[in-house]
Amino acid sequence: MERAVTPPRFDWQEKVESYGMTYHTIDGQVYWDETAYYTFTASEIDVIEQATAELHEICIKAAEHVISNKLYNRLMIPPQAVPLIERSWENDEPSIYGRFDLAYDGHSPPRMLEYNADTPTSLLEASVIQWFWLKDRFPDADQFNSIHEKLIEGWKGLKQYLNEPLFFGCIKEAPEDLGNLEYLRDTAIQAGLQTEQVFMEDLGFDSVNATYVDTKDSVVSSIFKLYPWEWLMNEFFGRYLEQSGLILIEPAWKMILSNKGILPILWELNPRHPNLLEASFDPGHFRDNFVSKPLLSREGANISIHQGESVQEHEGTYGGKGTVFQELAKIPCFNGNYPVIGSWLICGEPAGIGIREDTGRVTTNASRFVPHVFR
Repeated sequence: MERAVTPPRFDWQEKVESYGMTYHTIDGQVYWDETAYYTFTASEIDVIEQATAELHEICIKAAEHVISNKLYNRLMIPPQAVPLIERSWENDEPSIYGRFDLAYDGHSPPRMLEYNADTPTSLLEASVIQWFWLKDRFPDADQFNSIHEKLIEGWKGLKQYLNEPLFFGCIKEAPEDLGNLEYLRDTAIQAGLQTEQVFMEDLGFDSVNATYVDTKDSVVSSIFKLYPWEWLMNEFFGRYLEQSGLILIEPAWKMILSNKGILPILWELNPRHPNLLEASFDPGHFRDNFVSKPLLSREGANISIHQGESVQEHEGTYGGKGTVFQELAKIPCFNGNYPVIGSWLICGEPAGIGIREDTGRVTTNASRFVPHVFR
């Protein structure tokens, strides 16, 4: 695993925009960054792929453990969510995707930082944008990236489970979410599904017919939501989910795996697993070199790094809602850049990676996406 510096394509902005990525620059700072790329050997890619498959397997077993032993309080999952979780698990409601964030240096085993199991983004750039960059710059090289093909096949497999049209929903004024959503919708269309786009703010509930509807009063009976489950459960929208029979992707059982409380539970079930970092609910478990994380947070918010006498805190709005403590990962540093590998699962199968890097150890919404190759 190495980091290489390279000049960007002279018309890179137009190229990525032509593939639907309008958010390549955020607040004046480059987000899609092709001034560098990471290289891997084929054997290193095999290691990442195998670790991803192994992590998926133990996560599914951990979710079953939480449900079987009713450990919802440990994750601070609200009581009204439990029937939805258990029903979705018993009905084996399918998942289309998820992303493990991994620390990996090419030598030690990949270690799981967390599992973005509910609303992971950076999918468009991982699947499409870096692939066309590869074809332009290094057509003879390869890339760990079968995301697009697996998504289309995945939607074909889900077609029998869904009611059509399948709605795709995210919030307004969120260009990155909309870019990811429209890409996912496009793959569903290529798979033969009838689809509609909707903003979550425009969904309402028809109490007479016990159905969700859009602004045209069209019934919404299946929806892919780029919108966190915990937000749904705390809103009016979530009050009627159980009686409505609305089919949601990702399914309710993903509330367990998208909660960082799964990290200590994974460690308890799989102590010293080579792909896990030690984790605990106990604030006194670690004396030094650890990270504290809220049970529910995104984009690095409210994460604190504890090293010696220093504490590096990242601000956010997720504090005070339960905390887990995790061994400080050894993220490699390449000329002042710390890469985190996002390893994608599509319908439970490893499908490719995307890399976010930052000058700090915590990946935030401002962290750059950098492409990769392997040879």
